[in-house]
Amino acid sequence: MTQPNKKPNGEQDKSLENWLWDAACSIRGAQEAAKYKDFILPLVFVKRLCDVYDDEINRIAEQVGGRENAFKLAKADYQQARKNARPGEKPKAMTRFYLPIQPENAEDAVWSVIRKLTGKIGEKLTDVLHAIAKEHPELDGIINRIDYNATTHGVREIEDDRLSMLIEEISKKRLGLKDVEPDLIGRAYEYLIRKFAENSGQSAGEFYTPKEVGILMARIMAPEPGMEIYDSNCGSGGLLIKCELELQRKMTAKGQGSFVPAKLYGQEFTPGTWAMANMNMIIHDMEGKIEIGDTFKNPKFRDKGQLKRFDRVVANPMWNQPGYDEKIYDADELDRFPKDAGFPGGKADWGWMQHIWASLKDDGRAAVVLDTGAASRGSGNANSNKEKDVRKWFVEQDLIEGVIYLPENLFYNTSAPGIIIFLNKRKPAERHNKLLLVNAGQHFKKGDPKNYIPDDSIEMLAEVFLNWREQDKLSRIVAKDEIVKHDYNISPSRYVHIGGESEYRPISEILDDIQLIEEDILKNNQALKNIFSQIGA
Repeated sequence: MTQPNKKPNGEQDKSLENWLWDAACSIRGAQEAAKYKDFILPLVFVKRLCDVYDDEINRIAEQVGGRENAFKLAKADYQQARKNARPGEKPKAMTRFYLPIQPENAEDAVWSVIRKLTGKIGEKLTDVLHAIAKEHPELDGIINRIDYNATTHGVREIEDDRLSMLIEEISKKRLGLKDVEPDLIGRAYEYLIRKFAENSGQSAGEFYTPKEVGILMARIMAPEPGMEIYDSNCGSGGLLIKCELELQRKMTAKGQGSFVPAKLYGQEFTPGTWAMANMNMIIHDMEGKIEIGDTFKNPKFRDKGQLKRFDRVVANPMWNQPGYDEKIYDADELDRFPKDAGFPGGKADWGWMQHIWASLKDDGRAAVVLDTGAASRGSGNANSNKEKDVRKWFVEQDLIEGVIYLPENLFYNTSAPGIIIFLNKRKPAERHNKLLLVNAGQHFKKGDPKNYIPDDSIEMLAEVFLNWREQDKLSRIVAKDEIVKHDYNISPSRYVHIGGESEYRPISEILDDIQLIEEDILKNNQALKNIFSQIGA
């Protein structure tokens, strides 16, 4: 089979995005964009599997006299490998994987089996996906989680004519080994998620972190071969994948083509997003274990009854997440929430920070994306604030290595800037009781509709942080005494001013302070009412 001409990365990337959006437009209704990602993403994944399997068949065909013989040999070899495999072990076959579908004409592409479906297309397509999952238990519940023949109130969710158009659009691009780089597939997934969020008015923030933020985190985490890397809120798996890609980049730059890959671990609460993370891992040809469930209440990764610990943690928990009361913290049996740290109140940001800290090995490091308010809420307020008290504990224990304040309007669920907090369980002696605070608020370019951090700024910010370098209007090394003086406010915008001599505070921080003041007023008013009612006033 002939391969399409390779295009420059930028042009190829754009083509991939346009191709995906054309597929989406082939089936979506004017107000139904978000719903249809569930139909598109599994098919894109199957197209990738089919095209890679074609590459494998072509490779074998060169040695055995054609594709027809290659199909027969691949099937026989896989069946034997499956018999020889131990329970739960992946069969060691001559192909990366085996697909139980074969075109009538061996010279046709494997995907043509799906492309040529006619009559009861939804039913037949669903059967094909179940057949693939049956051969590969690791894909069960992932590749076959969508019923393309499903109905709601007697009406097909996606009718055969629209399904046929979707298949035809997906057929327009080849996704084999030499057609696209692994990261381009991941970028396409992120692009489609982002576009659905934009067009539906819904939030993509539950599982989507802007790619440049993920790249910056991975650069600063500097993963090494064989490291165990964890994301407690993994979404589609993008942060984990970027860590492995960063490792590959580093090793390639060193001229080391052979190395032990990182071991990736993630947990995700939403079933659809959990399935996407698993698909993303397989598409990127990376080894990863993704569990499903509420990490806060029931973390799945354990070691001999204790919380499993990792070399690196990267995460973007839901910002200001409610729903975890003090009873959940008190009932924890894994020593994640130290009693002297306290309960952070109704917002779980610093609860997640405690979980992530407990998930690190003795020399582990973490990068965590949070709302900017998590760095400053309660500071400067005379009344006690539970969130500030936990933040104080982190500062007093010297657990925080630094904070990067991100530009505004990067994230697709908010225009707020966000911060990255870095933890280090083994800070170098010269960094004890100090924090590196980086205000990157000006390092962005305007995008449509969102801003983005350009590549040169990613490189510069990573270099500044890794080398703990001070730079005017960008970064400062701040001693703990100064943090204490400012009531445990660790927001870089408080210490690194980028707007001239005058001091500017982000609107989001001011609004958080106003909210806290209003809450205090309500509490004080209620307390006064109680006192007056007791004295009969």
